[in-house]
Amino acid sequence: MDFMKWLNSLDELLYEVMSWLLFFPLTLIRSIFRPIGIMAEIDQEAALPDDQRYKAVLSPPLFLALALLLAHAVATALGQVDTIILNHRGLANLVNDNASALILRVIVFAAFPLFLAARLVRCSGRKLDRDTLQQPFYEQCYPAAVFALGLGIGTSLSLDRHGIANIIGHGIVAASIGYYWLVETRWFARVLGIGHVRAAGNVLIGLFEGTVFLVVVAILFSG
Repeated sequence: MDFMKWLNSLDELLYEVMSWLLFFPLTLIRSIFRPIGIMAEIDQEAALPDDQRYKAVLSPPLFLALALLLAHAVATALGQVDTIILNHRGLANLVNDNASALILRVIVFAAFPLFLAARLVRCSGRKLDRDTLQQPFYEQCYPAAVFALGLGIGTSLSLDRHGIANIIGHGIVAASIGYYWLVETRWFARVLGIGHVRAAGNVLIGLFEGTVFLVVVAILFSG
């Protein structure tokens, strides 16, 4: 009986993992070319039961984690090793393999949707608590995943010795930052019913808070 339960669990796990190969690129394409549409769709699905959400896309946290995993895989393919893994001083000693480095990256980049979602809740006049923050955070994970993927791949290419790769890498980084700010500005303007200039200012504050968190973590783990 236990063996049969294990087989059933393996069957579900295998299907779930293999489905990522299809739904990750589909979710990525939608997040790049229809970011407002996918965020609005996730907002509408908030009223559905948990088992009926994310039927056609990956769940937001999973999508963010897989995007960072792909960026890390590109860096590994280019022969690059995370500097935190090589550093054994201070808190960096806790990150000694690719798995722990990936977890740290997920935490760092999840700070961007967290701070932006918190700002969105506050600007909407709602009380900031765990319930009001959750859905905006999930919506924010989609553009954040595209941003993290572009930033990761762009940074890896910019560190490559080949001149063309270096130029392309810097271009991808710049495009990723511009994309993120533009998408968030449009989303803030839509949800809050404000002008794009004011929305851009609110997004800038949220991105600044996320950047400060990233810098603090970098300092703590650099020894």
